[in-house]
Amino acid sequence: MRQEMSHENPVPADLVKQFLPLIKQTLVHGRVLDLACGNGRNGLFLLAHNLPVVFADKDAAALEQVSQLAALHQAKAEFLELDLEAPGERPLDGHEFEVILVFNYLHRPLVPAIKKCLAPGGLLLYETFTEQQASIGRPRNPDFLLKPAELFSLFQNWGIIHSNEGYSADPRKFYANIVARKPGTA
Repeated sequence: MRQEMSHENPVPADLVKQFLPLIKQTLVHGRVLDLACGNGRNGLFLLAHNLPVVFADKDAAALEQVSQLAALHQAKAEFLELDLEAPGERPLDGHEFEVILVFNYLHRPLVPAIKKCLAPGGLLLYETFTEQQASIGRPRNPDFLLKPAELFSLFQNWGIIHSNEGYSADPRKFYANIVARKPGTA
C-alpha cells in the first residue's frame, strides 16, 4: 500500500544550507544534480531558492513523489530515472552540471563519472557514512561505507573548501563530508 505523501519538504542536509551562498555563486548557467536523490530533500531545498535541479534516482516511485513536491516551486526541475549501479552502463555520460550533490550514497565505480560530468570550476557537495556507522546501524555493508580519509583522498587534487569526518548525535550517524571545486574554469 502506498503511503500518503506529506506536502512538506524534507529537511535538507546542514551542508547544503551552510553552503547555499556558494552554490548560488557557482550556478551561473547550468544545473544542480541531486544524485541518488531519494526523497529529494536537498534538491527541493535548492528549488525553493529558485535554482534549477535535476533529480536522479533509480526509484521511479520516489521520483514521482519528488516531482509532486517540486511542482510547488517555480524553479525548473528535471527527473532522470537512472540505475547508477548497472554493470557496464554509463548513466551520467552526456550530462554536465555546475553543482553536484551526493548524500547518503556510495558506489565507488561511479566516482570517475561524477568527476567527469561536473563542469570545470563546478562544486561538489558529498556526504555519506563511514565504516564506524556499522557499529550503530545501517548501512553495514562495507561497500557502502567510507574508509578513514577516503572521501578526501578521492578529491584531494580538487580545491577543497570544506572536509570533515565525525559523528552526529541527531540524526545519529558517523559520516564524512566534503565540499570541493573541480579544477579549471567554465
